[in-house]
Amino acid sequence: MVRRLLPVRVRLVAACLALGIVSVAAAGGRESIKGQDLKEWLSYIASDDLEGRALYSTGIGLAAAYIEDHLHAWGVKPGGDKGSYLQTVRVIGVKTTSHSTVTVEVAGETRTFADGEGIIVPRNAGGKRRVSVDRVQFAGYGLDAPGASYEDFRGLNVKGAAVIWLGTAGPKGLDQTYRRLLTGRNRYATDQLQAVASIGPESTFGGGRGGRGGQPGTPAAGTPGNAGQPAPGAAAAAPGAPTQPAAGAPAAGRGGFGGPPIPTPDFTTVQRLDTPIPPTVTAKDAFFEFLFSHAPTKYADLKQMADAQAPLPKFALAGVKLTFNVDADYEVVRTQLAKNVVGIVEGSDPQLKATYVAFGAHYDHVGYAEGEVTDTANGPRRTGARGRVNAIDDRIWNGADDDGSGTVSLLALAKAFAEGPRPKRSLLFVWHTGEESGLLGSRYFADYPTIPIDRIVTQLNIDMIGRNRDDKATEANTVYPVGSDRISTELHGILEAANKAAPKPLTLNYEMNDPADLEQVYYRSDHYSYAAKGIPIIFFTTGLHPDYHANTDEVSKIEFDKMTRIVQLVYDTGARVANLDHAPARDNQGPRVGRATTTASR
Repeated sequence: MVRRLLPVRVRLVAACLALGIVSVAAAGGRESIKGQDLKEWLSYIASDDLEGRALYSTGIGLAAAYIEDHLHAWGVKPGGDKGSYLQTVRVIGVKTTSHSTVTVEVAGETRTFADGEGIIVPRNAGGKRRVSVDRVQFAGYGLDAPGASYEDFRGLNVKGAAVIWLGTAGPKGLDQTYRRLLTGRNRYATDQLQAVASIGPESTFGGGRGGRGGQPGTPAAGTPGNAGQPAPGAAAAAPGAPTQPAAGAPAAGRGGFGGPPIPTPDFTTVQRLDTPIPPTVTAKDAFFEFLFSHAPTKYADLKQMADAQAPLPKFALAGVKLTFNVDADYEVVRTQLAKNVVGIVEGSDPQLKATYVAFGAHYDHVGYAEGEVTDTANGPRRTGARGRVNAIDDRIWNGADDDGSGTVSLLALAKAFAEGPRPKRSLLFVWHTGEESGLLGSRYFADYPTIPIDRIVTQLNIDMIGRNRDDKATEANTVYPVGSDRISTELHGILEAANKAAPKPLTLNYEMNDPADLEQVYYRSDHYSYAAKGIPIIFFTTGLHPDYHANTDEVSKIEFDKMTRIVQLVYDTGARVANLDHAPARDNQGPRVGRATTTASR
């Protein structure tokens, strides 16, 4: 049990009286980032008093107030709604009426398949639009798993093409470690390989209303079904997903004071409903039979091979044209409110201060178990657990590393910039809510920013930097940057230079930036909401450990000396970008540093 702390405002006033505002202000800049401050702040943020900081809970409200009070004390400008530090995040539940179709033209013959009649379109299909493509590529199982020596896309360029794949169970002999990649084949094709659309068969695992970017039969990103897409990812089937609704979340279908019940939404999102989304379609046999009617190998033979998990051929479907008519009407049936916390430190250059270097972390976690310990045939169990239970008597998931470490790191950065030398550009600090429920806060901010989104030149995200990966002593000097080279090669060079110039450089291991990374970390924390807008990003993490999403992720296990050095590296990187006379060039060359790339400390 963490000791009960005095109310935030009382402690801040006492600190100012004891130290003096002038002396505190003089201590800004890189050297003001101290482990003792990080520990003090984290001891509150990850205390039992905040009850695990679940979305829509009292605890996350207390965390927001704590952050606000510190920003105010340091002179950080409010960057939220109506002159406040808070941005209201509207989490909407939506019902869909779909009129979407896919028209297939094969050798001069045309057939149109409607949603629900030969095809199934995700309930969140994005904004209305029409997409035609005459480059159609059958990619076998549509799977790349280089670590398992299996690559369907080797030698194929599907940029601008529609990708077709079969075999929900994947190829025979695929190690269980790599089977999780089967659920991300649509997203891999559209996001990483830049296909314009992806079509797969009905899932043998149930479902059918395929989601945005996932395998048919998986829910859309940001929906309750994959509510746990936390950073930096986990191996479980539903990594990090809370086992019950977020604390305080109203249940769909419940009426109040005699009113009608709230309809059950088809999906939940925070993003604009008119956002264009690459079409990802689930198709039935009739669709595939017509699609492959003039192909080198007919569908019946391909299906038989796929069902047997035998090797599948790859070939272009010559003379085939697909037209996706995305046409859905959306009705918002539920709105829940959450809060991002936003602060700004204004830059010093008269022109460049209109542009921003953004820093982010998520300040939510998964809450606490409402249920009690019960005896079962397998021993005592905690009912209503919010994640792994490593301590049976502890009902609170404190989230010290995930992402208490990022939350207080952002406080240290805001203080250092506010009380130290001001760089040319302005600094934007966003504590995102609802990351554990599907990147809700960052997705909302990216679609509804409180400053013009095109003025953000770089976003630096921090999630879980307080531990050693797998608790290994050999990881004591290592941090895992992700995404640094994907959009801007120049940004990657800035990170490398900042680390090299540090008094004690860290070991930068780029393993998690590798396209073959099983966890697909690049897509699974708040930085991706900015990267999806074309903004160069770097994600800083130290990886998973045995207490990830367990009720034993406690302050006592945080490596504060290491964490301090990582925060200082983020500061140095951000300061260098903020003082550039130009924005980091966006050459969009994709990931080049990866598993075999490590910049060792000297």
